[in-house]
Amino acid sequence: MLNSMGVNRLIVYGREECHLCQEMITSLQALQKQIHFEFQMIDIDNDPELVRLYNDRVPVLVSAAPAHEEICHYHLDVAALDAYFAKIR
Repeated sequence: MLNSMGVNRLIVYGREECHLCQEMITSLQALQKQIHFEFQMIDIDNDPELVRLYNDRVPVLVSAAPAHEEICHYHLDVAALDAYFAKIR
């Protein structure tokens, strides 16, 4: 989703001590040098509903509210992220 400043906003649902989560965050940070977007990491272990939704699939990359469209999980799928950005432009 684009915020009022025209910035694509994403959410990574994950866990503190998750190597796949850290890999996705590192990949997203590297991609930010090429594409303008923001993301935030949300630790699912702080919310039982998020654990129920994402427990076995973290990290999960989703679009920010209101849609919360899942883009990919486990690893950053750059093609899926590109397709998402193309769709919202």
